Amino acid sequence: MSKTRLEAFSDGVIAILITIMVLELKVPHGSSWEAVRPTVFTLLLYLLSFVFLGIYWSNHHHMFHAIQKVNGAVLWANLHLLFWLSLVPFATAWMGENHFTALPTAIYGVVLVAAAIAYTILQQTLITQHGRGSTLAIAVGGDLKGKMSIACYLAGIGLAFVHPLIADALYTTVALMWLVPDKRIESRLTHES
Repeated sequence: MSKTRLEAFSDGVIAILITIMVLELKVPHGSSWEAVRPTVFTLLLYLLSFVFLGIYWSNHHHMFHAIQKVNGAVLWANLHLLFWLSLVPFATAWMGENHFTALPTAIYGVVLVAAAIAYTILQQTLITQHGRGSTLAIAVGGDLKGKMSIACYLAGIGLAFVHPLIADALYTTVALMWLVPDKRIESRLTHES
C-alpha cells in the first residue's frame, strides 16, 4: 500500500491537536503584565506540548521518508500512536489548570510515555516490514535515545509524587534531546542518494 494517505492523515491529526491546544489557552483578564502572570505556567506548558507534537510530526515525517510502503499492521500501529498523541491536549489542559500538581503531572507523563512506546512500536513495525537491512533499521540502530526517553518519562511519572517540578524537568529534558530532527535517518538518506 502507498504511504501517502497515512502521512496526510497523520499530518492532519497532529495539526488539529495543536489547534485544540491553542484554543484551550485562556486570554488574560486585563492588559498589564500582572494580568499575564497567572497564565505564564500554562503558556510554558503549552510551549512544551507544542514542541512534543512538533517533534513527533518531524520524526514521523523523517521515518516515513525512509520507507517505501505500508501494510495493515503499520496502519494500526500509526493509529495507536495518534491515539496517545490525541490525549496531549487533555493532559496539557488538566496539568495547566491544576498548576502542576502531582497527579496531573504524572498523567501528563503517562501520556508522553505511552506515545513514546507507541512510536517505538510503529518504528519496529516498519522495520519488520522493510527488513533489518533497510534504511530505517540501519539509521535507528539500537535506538538508545528512544530508550533513554522512555526511562526519563517513567522516572518523571514516579517523581511527580515527590515534586512535580522534578518531573517537569525530566519531561523538558526529553524534549530538548529530540528538538533537532532525528539526524540518524536524515544522514542515512543523504548517504544513500
